[in-house]
Amino acid sequence: MTAALELGRDVQIGVVIPSYRVTAHVLGVIAGIGPEVTHIYVVDDCCPEGSGELVERECTDERVRVIRHEQNQGVGGAVMTGYRAAIADGVDVIVKLDGDGQMDPTLIPDFIAPIVAGVADYTKGNRFFFLDQIHAMPKVRLIGNAVLSFMTKLSSGYWDLFDPTNGYTAIHRDAAEHLPFSKISHRYFFETDMLFRLNTLRAVVVDVPMDCKYGDEQSNLSISKVIGEFLTKHVRNGFKRIFYNYYLRDMSLASIELPIGIGLMLFGVIFGLYHWMRAAEFGMTSSPGTVMLSALPVILGLQFVLAFLGHDIRSMPQQPFHLLRKRVKCKLPDDRENAPTRKLPNRKTA
Repeated sequence: MTAALELGRDVQIGVVIPSYRVTAHVLGVIAGIGPEVTHIYVVDDCCPEGSGELVERECTDERVRVIRHEQNQGVGGAVMTGYRAAIADGVDVIVKLDGDGQMDPTLIPDFIAPIVAGVADYTKGNRFFFLDQIHAMPKVRLIGNAVLSFMTKLSSGYWDLFDPTNGYTAIHRDAAEHLPFSKISHRYFFETDMLFRLNTLRAVVVDVPMDCKYGDEQSNLSISKVIGEFLTKHVRNGFKRIFYNYYLRDMSLASIELPIGIGLMLFGVIFGLYHWMRAAEFGMTSSPGTVMLSALPVILGLQFVLAFLGHDIRSMPQQPFHLLRKRVKCKLPDDRENAPTRKLPNRKTA
């Protein structure tokens, strides 16, 4: 990792470790972090086991800095505290690594490589890539993650991503500092809410294949308990994303296809139900014309909605946000420097 993000400057890599009830594993996680990392932020999220005190007492790694929360803010709040500290220290790429030992620190170069290479703004783990490794994941978690992944595709607009609750991530500082930290969910919805926020920036997100790893650690996330909450928040984010991308920032043919498609489908369903209920009430059979007038709008409406989804899939972000921002910042000085000078005519004084 000797490449540079900016000319004449080495890459600064920071790792944020949110710590809550991880005293059995956090020291081993820190010990496994390689020399490519320059800063390590252990965020003690008001841990009842004293994770921060343990690290300060037992860890001698000079890269480590412990940050404490007086009140528990959840994994999202802890990560964003680490983001703020890393940005203030001038870190270029920030990796989020859990302290419970489920994430292999030796994979950090794999997560930062797409960002350093300029092909992504944000990377996240995908435990579903290697099919022969999926059996290591508990069946309930496997099914729950599949359902959450589909909901995330709809709400975030990143149709090529999977395993949205995977917390092994890396982000470029230019993308991180433009995120609305005060609006991002602080609890278990944090990772999926991040994807929605990144899409509003048109940031490029890439999945990084990784193996499943489960030991004696206990996960605080119960998918069966959060699916209802996640569904509500996904619907909210989905409506927001569509409004931002297709009606507020820009308009295209897809902006027309969606409302027409939904309107036709609703008309067909309501019209069909109304006449079916009337026919059942009076013991009559609906005429072929009535059936067609109900079915045709549903079929046409479905085609319009599918056309919208096809456009949405094709319009996933392609240009990394941090490179685009760098070009915008450099454009004005370059134009001024290369612009031809124009001499003003001499004026004769009276």
